[in-house]
Amino acid sequence: MLSLATLIASVADAGSPALIPAPQTMVAGTGTFALKPSTSIRANAASEATANSLAERLRQATGFTFKVKSLTGTNVPKGDILLTTANANTNLGAEGYEMTVTGNGVVLRAPEQAGLFYGVQTFLQLLPPEVFSTSPSKLVDWAVPCVRIEDQPRFAWRGLLLDVSRHFLTVDEVKQFIDVMALHKLNVLHFHLTDDQGWRLEIKKYPRLTELGSVRKESPKPGNREQGDGTPYGPFFYTQDQIRGLVAYAQARHITIVPEIEMPGHLLGVLTAYPEYSCTGGPFEMRTRWGIEKDVLCMGNEKSLAFMKDILTEVLELFPSQFIHIGGDEVPRDRWKECPKCQALMKAEGLTREAQLQTWFNHRIETFLADKGRRMIGWDEILEGGLTPGAAVMSWRGTKGGLEAAEAGHDVVMAPNTHVYFNEDQAIDPDEPSDRIGRVIPLERVYAYEPVPPQLGADKRQHILGTEGCLWAETLKSVKEVEYNAYPRAAALAEVAWSPAALRNYDDFSLRLREHEKRLAALNVTFRRESYTRIGGWTPAQITTNGVTLEWDVPRFVTGPGSVIARLDYVKGNASIRTAWVAVLLDGKEVGRDTHAGYASWKEAKSTYAIAVPASTRGTRYTLRAYVTGTGGTDSTGSVQLKYKSTKLAP
Repeated sequence: MLSLATLIASVADAGSPALIPAPQTMVAGTGTFALKPSTSIRANAASEATANSLAERLRQATGFTFKVKSLTGTNVPKGDILLTTANANTNLGAEGYEMTVTGNGVVLRAPEQAGLFYGVQTFLQLLPPEVFSTSPSKLVDWAVPCVRIEDQPRFAWRGLLLDVSRHFLTVDEVKQFIDVMALHKLNVLHFHLTDDQGWRLEIKKYPRLTELGSVRKESPKPGNREQGDGTPYGPFFYTQDQIRGLVAYAQARHITIVPEIEMPGHLLGVLTAYPEYSCTGGPFEMRTRWGIEKDVLCMGNEKSLAFMKDILTEVLELFPSQFIHIGGDEVPRDRWKECPKCQALMKAEGLTREAQLQTWFNHRIETFLADKGRRMIGWDEILEGGLTPGAAVMSWRGTKGGLEAAEAGHDVVMAPNTHVYFNEDQAIDPDEPSDRIGRVIPLERVYAYEPVPPQLGADKRQHILGTEGCLWAETLKSVKEVEYNAYPRAAALAEVAWSPAALRNYDDFSLRLREHEKRLAALNVTFRRESYTRIGGWTPAQITTNGVTLEWDVPRFVTGPGSVIARLDYVKGNASIRTAWVAVLLDGKEVGRDTHAGYASWKEAKSTYAIAVPASTRGTRYTLRAYVTGTGGTDSTGSVQLKYKSTKLAP
């Protein structure tokens, strides 16, 4: 059996599609299977919906009929595709599948429809990228390489967070986002519906939530967050019928929508509409700047809890998900300290810290949800006053909160802002101006992310449910901007969440990504194309705290005259890298240098250097040299990326 990395590389080198996320095992066969106008899709009764979905996709791209026929007997006619749950390997679980492609046909088996659906996504990726087009192409050879695949996911939670509170997306745009998630075998859409800048969900018992909470007077001005743009935003919200439609659309693609209703902070939508549930009584208006609002739900008002339960009652009717996200992050306690009602509650309950008020509230919300057969999940701040018995934690402030919760026996979803906050820029690049302020999270860092903390005991690792990437929408104003920030990083995260950790290899992933970009383009997805080439990196063994000179060969596409733009990217580790200078050498002689202090860590990405280079002649060799120092230790692994810009005049 070939190793997966070897097989994928050989398939990609041969010009055939490469799979993302990579399957658990894949063995190459000989020859191909060709789709023809006479090809039919056979399915057992339970699998007809999945078969019809495949048939519709193939019809749009090929123009062939692709009739779906019931499976009769045990023999599949030559040249057909079989989808079935009969005689499937139950060890593969609800989302696993096995597929055999020979010259005579395709057999796809799975214990459950979710696995069958994911097998279909793999089958589509084995076809040319044009299969994702909505118009038929007569110039495509619809051949599938013969392979044998057995596959199942590593993690049960493979998600993306979509923030529609800051900037709204239409129902059709959310559906488009769901479709691309499904291709990547991502199965949880974390729907951030409420925040201080917008309330986006119709609640029939409290209509003022959308009447007043779905519109703000203005938004921060691009490039200057402290000034407003003067343009009213909204009203934008989803009706309950629209939500039901979105939930059904996602379910058909085996994606669970987990709603997030922020409480007890980030709740200005509630307080603007119903100020009586605040500590001060208001009045309030929707926040027109990003950031944190001091006014929060009053814990001492006995009606506050009932009010939030009323809202959640309607939420539960709309969203059948096991988990309901209550937010719980960034809750200032200033108002609780000043509020006589909150202080009286603390005294009555024997609480000594205001943080315990949030735990008191969370415990009652958790009990309410549990009585309805649901589970509560919140951001890692819910740990601060003591974790409620059945709460699950979403760890965003690094991995510390997730580690603490898992060690205490609580389920965890890892979403650290150090690795999977996709609202952050993907690179510092002079050719990609940005008005965003924050960290840079390059593609390779996402791919290198390991959701299970190495220090977590083996007996607690089952509490890591999975991981998700977050797309906070303060600066993502359209679905195209959301897509651009998500992809290809979401593709990398999909492989982290689905594929075996031992098989991950970034160079191999990059090779497959070249083909995968064609699929994204066929789907009309706006994504970032990596304009840099990885020429090497560094490891902890190469770094010292006293400074060291590192050197890398420069690819032959650098011929000069022009400029080399080099990027030193942090990938993982606890130490930072300080770069003093980066130079280019021609046959060992320095020909250009950029000297300025640069930093590479999870907090900062200021290590981009531009060096002018002269023309080379045949036989000459460029190298890149940098002087770097480890700060805070030597535990740093990084990547060196290079882009060349020629100044030669066109003939």
